[in-house]
Amino acid sequence: MERGRRGQDVLDWQCALARAGVYTGDLDGCWGPVTATAAKAFQSTRGLTVSGVVDGSTAVAMGLGGENSVASFIRNVSASLIAPLFPGAQAADVQRNLPLVLNALVEAGLADRQMIAMALATIRVETRSFLPVSEQVSMFNTSAGGKPFDLYNSRPGLGNTGTPDGERFRGRGFVQLTGRANYASCGKAIGLGTKLVEDPLLAHDANIAAKVLANYLKGRQAKLRSALDSGDEGKARRVVNGGDHGLREFSECYQALLLALPKQLVVVPRTPAAA
Repeated sequence: MERGRRGQDVLDWQCALARAGVYTGDLDGCWGPVTATAAKAFQSTRGLTVSGVVDGSTAVAMGLGGENSVASFIRNVSASLIAPLFPGAQAADVQRNLPLVLNALVEAGLADRQMIAMALATIRVETRSFLPVSEQVSMFNTSAGGKPFDLYNSRPGLGNTGTPDGERFRGRGFVQLTGRANYASCGKAIGLGTKLVEDPLLAHDANIAAKVLANYLKGRQAKLRSALDSGDEGKARRVVNGGDHGLREFSECYQALLLALPKQLVVVPRTPAAA
């Protein structure tokens, strides 16, 4: 049974069910009654055994296959080293997603202790679970009695054009990418063209989410390094988040990561196949 299950595979299922138009719940990687009901609806419409459990046939119908593990380009930063700093995450999710994040940082030219700590501390505050989840409804994004994320519909700086952009381009992924403008610029920068705008659910794909995070930090690299070099972690947090949300947790995790990360990183030379 899937009941109580959580992880990247569940998040992938939720996204597939949302694309199929049968799931409107939270994209949080947690299996519950709403996800199970959606799975049954999907199975019913596809002529599959209606069990509410995602078996092999259901996964194939969703367009999902088995996920192969990815080797990290940074050999001496392991999941066992990082997982203790993410008490809200399952070890299996750190094991699966950490190499994707590290590889994206290598590809972006950010494979140093400072930027690795910055990236991972950002994930700790934004998602806690080490899953590229979506933002949930709160008083900060939804008006009293209003539709979900209606406060984002026309917020300056996001590039949204009104309903339903607020909900469509809510915070997603490891960095909680928010707003049509950010989806457009990040999507183009990581080689997706307009696909991230056309299908915002792609921001929940762990590989894409890792590349979005790395690109987002790269575009703000000078400001981030200046703030971190001067010991102003609050400023660094504001460069990414725009505010002080989670500052204490970010700062504590960032400092812990600097202590935990090896002084000398072992980066595997990348071959054309790895690229």
